[in-house]
Amino acid sequence: MVDPTSEMNQVDLWQIDRFVASLTSLSDRTLEAYRTDLRMFAEFISRMNISDPSLVNRTNVRRYVAHLSTRQYAQRSIARKIASIRRYFRWALRHDLAHTDPTVGVHVSGGTGRLPRVLDRRDLEHLLEPTDDPDEPLWRRRRDDAVLELLYGSGLRVAELCSLDRSSLDLDHHALRVWGKGSKERRVPIGEPACDAIAAWCEIRCESAASDAGDALFTNERGRRLTSRDVRRILDRRSATPTHPHALRHTFATHLLDGGADLRAVQELLGHADVATTQRYTHVSKERLTAAYRQSHPRA
Repeated sequence: MVDPTSEMNQVDLWQIDRFVASLTSLSDRTLEAYRTDLRMFAEFISRMNISDPSLVNRTNVRRYVAHLSTRQYAQRSIARKIASIRRYFRWALRHDLAHTDPTVGVHVSGGTGRLPRVLDRRDLEHLLEPTDDPDEPLWRRRRDDAVLELLYGSGLRVAELCSLDRSSLDLDHHALRVWGKGSKERRVPIGEPACDAIAAWCEIRCESAASDAGDALFTNERGRRLTSRDVRRILDRRSATPTHPHALRHTFATHLLDGGADLRAVQELLGHADVATTQRYTHVSKERLTAAYRQSHPRA
């Protein structure tokens, strides 16, 4: 039987926290994913009586891939975990914690991935139509209207929306300042409906915000800064069909491209570091155009 204390001591030899600290300009969520991926691998290796990263070989890594497959991890999840391990060993080589890179020659397909879901007009209208439910507090109605208008109208990530402060707003110039992934700042335009919804919410924000909410633009039922879970609850209340908050960002990008927007401009609006990430939306647009052609043209 493996002694859990001994196993943890062996994991400590990997200096995972030191490696994660070296990854600058990454979000806290990404850093935590690296930490989790590497701890899982280190604990798996320790059960093979391998005490530190310098003793890991390619066969060990391949056995780990097989182990993850047996545990029925998705192909994309396995590919991400191996990418984390690969980056770790590049760092370990530079810091004399390993002598070779055991991930060389280990290839894992990331799978084809799913195209983003794009909301149709009916779904969008149902989401964005202000509710007049008399049993719902006015502050929540106004807040939800503003949240949904921003998610679709400006294509914000949920984490970006939740981190907005009132000082981020420039309603006079229909813009806001957003801190995206890697702590990168960008200026994002706000449409007229979103400006109106935000202004209406700000008029009564003080009625629901707690004293420790600080400058947070959006607050939850407890009066504190809105969280991603709170945003999911908003979608659950307002959507006619199950809808993930990120679908609004997908729809924002796709509608821009459908309308003729330049790919680089969309990349800037979304805050993508690599234009290849933005290009996935062009595939969605092509699918939509093809479907429209087949449905509408007599010779299709």
